[in-house]
Amino acid sequence: MKRLKKVAKIIIFLLFVGIGVVIFLNYPKLDIISGYSAKNMCSSVFIGNRSVAYTDATDNNFSPINLADDELYEEEKQVIASVYGLKKRKAIYREGLGALLINDDFDEKAPYLTPQRNKISTNMTYPYGELPQKDTVFAEVNYKKISKAVTSVFDTDRIEKQKTRAVLVVYKDQIIEEQYIDGFDKNTLVLGWSMTKSILSTVYGVLQKQGIVDIDHKAPIKEWQQDERKEITINNLLQMNSGLAWEEDYGSISDATTMLYLDSDMTLPQIHKKAIHKPNEYWYYSSGTSNLLSGILRKQFNSYQEYLDYPYREFIDKIGMHSMIIETDMAGNYIGSSYSWATVRDWAKLGVLYLHKGNWNGQQIFNPEWVDYVTTPSPTSDGDYGGHFWLNKGGFYPDAPRDMFSANGFQGQRVFIIPSKDLVIVRFGLEGDKGVDFNTFINEITTAIQ
Repeated sequence: MKRLKKVAKIIIFLLFVGIGVVIFLNYPKLDIISGYSAKNMCSSVFIGNRSVAYTDATDNNFSPINLADDELYEEEKQVIASVYGLKKRKAIYREGLGALLINDDFDEKAPYLTPQRNKISTNMTYPYGELPQKDTVFAEVNYKKISKAVTSVFDTDRIEKQKTRAVLVVYKDQIIEEQYIDGFDKNTLVLGWSMTKSILSTVYGVLQKQGIVDIDHKAPIKEWQQDERKEITINNLLQMNSGLAWEEDYGSISDATTMLYLDSDMTLPQIHKKAIHKPNEYWYYSSGTSNLLSGILRKQFNSYQEYLDYPYREFIDKIGMHSMIIETDMAGNYIGSSYSWATVRDWAKLGVLYLHKGNWNGQQIFNPEWVDYVTTPSPTSDGDYGGHFWLNKGGFYPDAPRDMFSANGFQGQRVFIIPSKDLVIVRFGLEGDKGVDFNTFINEITTAIQ
């Protein structure tokens, strides 16, 4: 008995030592870990309509985020997260603006503005309305092959991992395949992560068409006017080749994680970075650049309400993406790098809009030339990146069409747009290229259409 007690004490001691080591190694990151957990949980529950238990078992179930514990306050619409009681962080939900990770200085009781939406349904079939599509059979489509390809990217053996949650295939404006895991359907909102960058880019396409901005003009940043950064254009920012320093690393305390989980105004971090290259000489992916562009967008309007309304009024609601919510930071800026939610069918509408070169059922949302712009490779990007869209011109997916371009997000969120096939493929899940063979997946679908 004494021996058993001694063994038990040793086990408990080792357990505490293990916990202590984990805390010691991660302590500098605890603000970010608990911040991520609180923000993601709040969005998942109050936007995605999922439970705490479900989110813990899926979206937040990876290291080191799974070290955090979340407390949900349903009536207050709040989530407080901590790691073993340390570094508590709070996220609150606000209707129309989504979930907001806040700090101690934020006034939760202060009044706030929300976007004015125009969610008018049209008496039309999808994608131009919400009525069911008429049965259409295309002789050139091998439906069985496409269904098999889509099914193959769902993981039924490890259901808790949810490698893929949803796939939608739209050909010539018709849904030809649509699959979801249990609990998800056409009405479920899903987070696009960095696909938000392509939403932001499209807003700039609308601004360009309306003559509000000229992307070849210098970026209107007063802090840059006394040094070499004054030569940076909006185009350089959209193409991610401004030459500004930035660290996009999500496994450490980096510029990106500090911005998303510690900064109150996410439009500022990139502004304060030095130029380490001249524009067009070095391509580097930067979420800070996207949020800087959101800040530049805000400067185009005389009032904050106009800024809030513009993306929805002039683009999102015009094409019926009525489920979409773009979340904001503590300073009220759209987080153009990372946080937008919509149904899978609404995400597909973004792809359909680009297939039709900005024309939505007769209404020109952005100029046709904008498609040429976003699909022109950024200098030094090896053909992989354009104007806040990812490209396949460099053959990243060797067996996929070279004219394919896409909106991409963390964990493999994708809207693939393939003009040569008149095709849009939307995929959502919890694993990206390391877990899904997108090259084979796209090839099997595209070759099933003759």
